[in-house]
Amino acid sequence: MTPAQLKALVRTIPDFPKRGIQFRDITTLIGHGEGFAASVEWLSLRIGDAQAVAGMEARGFIFGAAVAARLGLPFIAIRKPGKLPCATIGVDYELEYGLDRLEMDPTSVSHGQSVAIVDDLLATGGTACAATALLRKAGAKVSCAAFVIDLPDLGGARALGQESVMVEALMQFEGD
Repeated sequence: MTPAQLKALVRTIPDFPKRGIQFRDITTLIGHGEGFAASVEWLSLRIGDAQAVAGMEARGFIFGAAVAARLGLPFIAIRKPGKLPCATIGVDYELEYGLDRLEMDPTSVSHGQSVAIVDDLLATGGTACAATALLRKAGAKVSCAAFVIDLPDLGGARALGQESVMVEALMQFEGD
């Protein structure tokens, strides 16, 4: 399937979660077997020589784990606070409306291991930059990230670029 055909599988829901937001819903894409497989294949071809794939809770688990399985690589779960039953490391980061935190099991990364971030959507880059910082804190090298959707007007690719992370996106939607 072409990127244009895959983009057509993403449902846009106006005024969700609040008025003026155009929510890009990937459930219609993952609910289309051929489209989901083509998206995973596209992402798999964009992560270079990564030795592992990391995905952020929750939709990053869908695409990240699928890419890792497709390539036979380990998957590293970047979790919301309090979700892991082991000792964790974490980073706090700012959202437009407050603070949030990401955590991970530090033993899931080897020192110097090359890790690619895979997620469904790149908006401001706050979560992806926090995941990059967290993985680097654990000893990983992070130099690439692949997303199904980029919202370029929100500046996420620029923010990751300032962290020396190359960004690839299957599709873009202008505006927010």
